[in-house]
Amino acid sequence: MNPLFLICLLFAPLLFPHWTPTTATFASGVGFLSTSSRWVVDQSGRRVKLACANWAAHLDPIVAEGLGSRPVGDIAAAVRSMGFNCVRLTWPLYLVTNASLTSVTVGESLRRLGLAESAAAVAVHNPQFVDLTLIQAFKEVVSTLDRHDIMVILDNQISTPGWCCSKYDGNGFFGDTFFDPNEWLRGLQIMAETFNSSRNVVGMSLRNELRGPKQNLVDWYRYMQMGAEAVHLVNPNVLVILSGLDYDKVLTFLSVEQVELTFEGKLVFELHWYGFSDGGDWENGNINEVCANISRLMMVKGGFLLKQGFPLFLSEFGVDIRGYNQGITIS
Repeated sequence: MNPLFLICLLFAPLLFPHWTPTTATFASGVGFLSTSSRWVVDQSGRRVKLACANWAAHLDPIVAEGLGSRPVGDIAAAVRSMGFNCVRLTWPLYLVTNASLTSVTVGESLRRLGLAESAAAVAVHNPQFVDLTLIQAFKEVVSTLDRHDIMVILDNQISTPGWCCSKYDGNGFFGDTFFDPNEWLRGLQIMAETFNSSRNVVGMSLRNELRGPKQNLVDWYRYMQMGAEAVHLVNPNVLVILSGLDYDKVLTFLSVEQVELTFEGKLVFELHWYGFSDGGDWENGNINEVCANISRLMMVKGGFLLKQGFPLFLSEFGVDIRGYNQGITIS
């Protein structure tokens, strides 16, 4: 087995113990999840193990990927059949804050990007989506996942629709060209309120992979706390998930100073780990030593939060499986 894949299997449950699918079902009403120390629990206090797949809906068309290939219900069923009970569904901030996008339909969005064939394919596989506005289509994806008993974590991936991420794309940190903090707070509240009655929307990840030359702790504490409060104010039922710095690889600063919020029982932190972020260690070093070093480093960067009594969501992790890396094979 590839050692990179092995460390994912070994280390991910350590960082995020909510790993294997749960048999817990939805309770009546909305937002049945909360936290109890390092655990995520349901309304009866029973531990819920989240096993989430990422589904991109933040790219240029602002349409969930794959609707031109398979019916949305088939996609949801496939997610469930693979053992996932949760989807981390991404969205761009401008989906709800940019007035020029509020009335654009799925078909129009695809065609204006020169994707006429994709628009035609959506009309074949998901004709009900073609004339829906972008936010209506997003809501329909969430509803479809609900019908398949799949929980949803709404993840604000970026501001401007498109690929993520670069340090210099203007979307990386508060005050960047396309990252106005007040607009972001407004967008979080709109999304939180929009899905207030969606029983399967169990969490909101406030911002993906903060990064870039403007990142600093003063603004991180200020705005992430404000974002958490903004979401909780209009939707106290969802888990509030905070990401770290440097592409969400670093939460070390929380070992010195924790966030201060007016609410309890809803706070989760998230962390990312990719093998290709470790430079050439895996190709050039002793695998056992590298594995041990990376494991220790990840505990320093964020794993310590488990000991502090906070759930830690490993929301992105993996390796480059294209076979380009020297000395690394997949078997």
